[in-house]
Parts: sequence; C-alpha cells; structure tokens
Amino acid sequence: MSAASSATADAAPKRPFDPSLADPSPPSKLQRSSQPDISPAEKLESAADGDGASGAESEAMCGARISRAQRYLVAVEYAGTRFSGSQQQPDKRTVVGVLEEAFHKFIGQPVSVFCSSRTDSGVHALSNVCHVDVERISKRKPGEVLPPHDPGVVKRAVNHFLHKNEGDIMVTDVRCVAPDFHARYKALERTYHYRVLCGPERPSIFEKNSASHIPEDLNIQDMKKACNILVGHHDFSSFRAIGCQAKSPVKTLDELTVTEVFPFMFFPSSLERSEMESPDGSLVYSGPSLTGPSGEGSDASSTTSGKSACENGQEFGKRLRHRCFVVTARAQSFLYHQVRLMVGLLKAVGTGDRTIADVERIMDAKTVTAVPPMAPACGLYLANVKYDPIV
Repeated sequence: MSAASSATADAAPKRPFDPSLADPSPPSKLQRSSQPDISPAEKLESAADGDGASGAESEAMCGARISRAQRYLVAVEYAGTRFSGSQQQPDKRTVVGVLEEAFHKFIGQPVSVFCSSRTDSGVHALSNVCHVDVERISKRKPGEVLPPHDPGVVKRAVNHFLHKNEGDIMVTDVRCVAPDFHARYKALERTYHYRVLCGPERPSIFEKNSASHIPEDLNIQDMKKACNILVGHHDFSSFRAIGCQAKSPVKTLDELTVTEVFPFMFFPSSLERSEMESPDGSLVYSGPSLTGPSGEGSDASSTTSGKSACENGQEFGKRLRHRCFVVTARAQSFLYHQVRLMVGLLKAVGTGDRTIADVERIMDAKTVTAVPPMAPACGLYLANVKYDPIV
C-alpha cells in the first residue's frame, strides 16, 4: 500500500467548506508538528481476500505517525463494481484513493488511509474498516493546530465529499482510537458473505453485479457436508491463489455455512403479502418457501423448471424468481482468494460436478490446481471486521 506523500498546509489548495460541518469546540493554540515519513513496514500490502498476517511485526507497524494528530477508526461500505480494488494503485480508482481524496478536501492536507482488509476489483463491502491520522490545522492561521474534530463531524464531512464522487461508497461509523491502534493488525476476525443466484434465466439487471449466477439448482445438503470438512484448523494450500504473501497456508476457519435466503430483489405477490403481514402491520411469515414452487395465486414459480413463463402459466411480463444462497465464511484471517476458491468448490459440489470425497481429496492435494475455478468477484461481500471493545 502506497502512502500519500506529505505536504505542508501552505502548499495544500484552500477549499471552501460548509460551516455547518465545523467543529464548535474552541481553538487551542498549539504548534503544528511536522509529519515524518511512514515506515516501510506500514506500506505492506495485505495478502489475503481481506486480511493480513498478525504477530510481532504488527507492533512495529503500529504507533503514532503524527504527534499532534488524532487517529480515527473509520467503517465504510461500498459497491465494488467501479473500484479497482481497495488498495491504492497508480491511475486506478480505488477505495483508499477515493477516501484519501475526500479527507484531503475536508482538512486541506494529504492523509494516508490504511485498510483492515483488502478487497479485489468488483468485491463489495458491507463494512470495511480503515484508520487515518488527521491533524486539524486552522484555515485562518496556517500552522496553528486545533483540537481534533468530533467523530460525527468527520463522518458528515467525509460523506459530503464522497457523495459528490460516484456515490458508491459511504462512511458508516467513526471512532477515536489510540495512536497505536492499527485497523489491520488489531482485527480479531473477519466475516465474508457470498451471494449465489440459481435458476434457468439470467439475473435481473439490478442484481447482475451483486451476486453470481448459475443456471443449475443446488443441492444444499451436499454443500453443507462439504462445509463441515473445510471448517477447522487446516493447511489451505489448495485454496491459496498465486501471489499470496501469507507466511503460512495454515489457517483456522471458524465458520463456513450455506443458507437459502430471500432474494435481494424480493417483491411479494398478493398471496405472499397476506401471509407476511400481521394485523398490526409487522412482518410475519410462516407459509411455504418463497423460493420454491409457488402456491396458487403467487407471482413466484419453481426455478428448477426450464419452461418459459408462459408455459408455466406465469403472468406475461413477470419474471421467474431465482433461488438465493448465501455462503458465510468467518476467520481471523484468510489466504489470498481463499473465500472465492472455497465458494467455487461448494458450487461444484452443489451442482454435482464434485463429490464429498473430492473435497477431502482436494484438501489433501495442497495445490490450487486441484480446486475448481474460483467464484466471480461480484458475489463477495466483506461483511464485518471485529475488534476488542473500543472505548
């Protein structure tokens, strides 16, 4: 990860800022400190689907970079479709690059943003976490350091500038943390979700970038059995893509599950509406599966049939509803592309292209060439990064 270069406040362009976003706290006259160079260790890229190694090196990579700066922990969500990944890359639109630009516009000087988890091009995040050091300099008296901004001010101000960009990334939470708190190395566990739509028709244009699609139906029971084999402390060399920088392929996978869920674009039929709503208007549903064969009067149809909507007696213009499955993976850290490679194997098991015995054989092979092709990036979501309670 390349850090943004330092610059003095005098050299930074002066931009107008919404007064409503200003911190009402009274200024305190402090002498502005110089910003030292970021250590080479801080620039290391994460080598996992969304994580990095932990250990003694983390201590060397933590620490206050700016003596008068406040370190903030920032949670962001984004649709990864138009991003070339999370990490900074020359001449590419990235999550870190867009965040650093928004912070620069907010405070009037360059900052360096460090992500807890790396995501590739096309991968989404419900919550990725970063840390950033912000030194609040007076715009009226350059060189005068003011008390740090309130986290709420930071959230509103940065979102103000992010909204003027593509509108596909948003800050969801901001906390003040200690100067040595590192978003990547302090993470205790990471959770990913992967969405799969199955059915004979192509997905809606509203979902084509938010889930992967397979035309075949999936055997969820076989997929669950495969999950049980993969969970635990193993050598995951078969799920380690070329280019992985992790020191060891041995990881502990705490959770790997597959669950059938409501389709993302779910609009209930008249029958479903009556079954889902209680007299007081709250949501209750105890009817048959919404993703299986429909009952009389339902807009839904079985997705296991290859017949057209008209042949199934479907109302003209109404689309078949896909079944939707979510694979959830949870661990402290993952190897590069590990989650997508595991999902690729689970899909192959679900369609019958691979057997349960094949899963054990692939694990024992300890080479990525033994595993089926990895799942596309569009279905993967970084869901959560967990830390010890932050005061």
